[in-house]
Amino acid sequence: MQEHKISIRVRYAETDQMGVVYHGNYAQYFEMGRVEWLRNKGVSYKELEDSGVMLPVVSLNMNYKKPAYYDDKLTVITRLAFLGGVKIEFSYEIVNQKGELLTTAQTVLVFVDMKTKRPISVPEYLEKLING
Repeated sequence: MQEHKISIRVRYAETDQMGVVYHGNYAQYFEMGRVEWLRNKGVSYKELEDSGVMLPVVSLNMNYKKPAYYDDKLTVITRLAFLGGVKIEFSYEIVNQKGELLTTAQTVLVFVDMKTKRPISVPEYLEKLING
């Protein structure tokens, strides 16, 4: 399984009145992990969009196990779960500086032609970059 890790520090603005990371911020953490996973494979979101392809998220499933707090150092672990047809799927884990598993998630994204707004097959060059 292809895996990539990034580290982030929880900012004060990302927490609620209880000092816990607000649940809506996790989607941004997963996006950061996904963008860097692709960049690590030689794929830039900007270049993808410049070529007329966008990758909207069509499904996001999260499971909260433990809270993250202000100033925690988090590691977002992003893994490719599936690539084929018109979609790409990722799984995620977020752990804190103690190595505790905080959150798991899965996303499904669909390759879409920006002009027609219709799903398209995984671009061949992209499949080659990802699968090596």
